[in-house]
Parts: sequence; C-alpha cells; structure tokens
Amino acid sequence: MDCPKLLGDKDALDVRLSQINESSIAPLTAFVQRLREKMGADAAIPYFDPWDGGVNAEALFLLEAPGPKARNSGFVSMNNPDETAKNLFVISREAGIDRKRIAIWNTVPWYIGSDSKIRPATAADIARGIESLAELIQLLPKLRAIVLVGQKAAKAEKHVRRVAPHLTVFTSPHPSPMFVNRKPGNRGILLDRWRKVQSFLEG
Repeated sequence: MDCPKLLGDKDALDVRLSQINESSIAPLTAFVQRLREKMGADAAIPYFDPWDGGVNAEALFLLEAPGPKARNSGFVSMNNPDETAKNLFVISREAGIDRKRIAIWNTVPWYIGSDSKIRPATAADIARGIESLAELIQLLPKLRAIVLVGQKAAKAEKHVRRVAPHLTVFTSPHPSPMFVNRKPGNRGILLDRWRKVQSFLEG
C-alpha cells in the first residue's frame, strides 16, 4: 500500500530496490550509476523512485538536494521517512497529481552535509549539480514541464530554459516543514501551485 514514510520499513525498501531495473526506470537507474562513477565513491546519489513515472514522466519536480533520509534509503522518494517527503506525498495527492506522471530529482543530485544534517546548497553546488540536467531531460521523452521546488531550485531556471526551451517551467515553494508550518496559509500556497501543474498536465 502506498503511504507516507513507507521506506522507513526495511521490507518495503528491499522491494523498491528490487524494482530499479524495471523497464520504465532502468534508463534513469543507469543515469544515476554513471553520475556516481563520475562523482566518485564518496558521492551519495539516490536513485529515482520506480513507483514514480520513470521515463514516462510528464513533469519533473526538481528540489534542492537529497536529505539524510534520501541518502539512507537510496531513493529520491515521496515515501522517504521524513516530514518533507510526507508533505510532498500528501499535498501532491491533494492536488490530484498522479505520481506515475511525474519524476522527482534534485538540483544538486548528491547529498551535501554532515552525517546527520544537510547544509544549504551554495551557488557552486547548484552550478555543478545542473551539469547533468540536459542528459536527464533527454531520457524523458514525454516530459512537458519542470517544477522548480524551492528557492534554491529556482536558481536553475535560466539553465533549464536554455537547455530545454520546449518545456513549461513552474516554480513553487519547498514542501519542508520550515515552509509549510511557518504560516497558516503556506500549505494552501503550495497546494495552489501544484494544482496549476495538475491542470497543465490535464491540458
């Protein structure tokens, strides 16, 4: 059963790992493996989630960088056992977005920070992180939109428009508790932005 924080369960995580070479996700798994080879053994780069759209994704949700839970699970996933992933799961569903129509990735694909805490992405992190974005977009033939999620991801907008001028670009706040819980209206702002993405996908 699909639910928030599912990947906190070892059995569920093992199932997910067994699916990374299925046809809809295998090219993205290979992309991650190439990126790991390029960045070196110390780079913690999580896989795409095979429960999302994979190569059939119509929208790419681009966040900032993997958090500690993504590093630990090995997946960029709305099922990771943290509050940001939970908000992503719940609010995207409320917006009517089918996860099979989207892929989730990060502006900086590798973990940045200490053993316990991620640090904010710097301009240098972002510049290096987006070097592989054009290659990723080529692996998503049905892609129609990119959603830049959070202020750091928004810094990649010029690059996105340059390498993929055919795509529609949306921006939205980040679903972290620091934003969602800060003011009573913030959750509604995020929901409204993602409903606009859903309306676009419905055409």
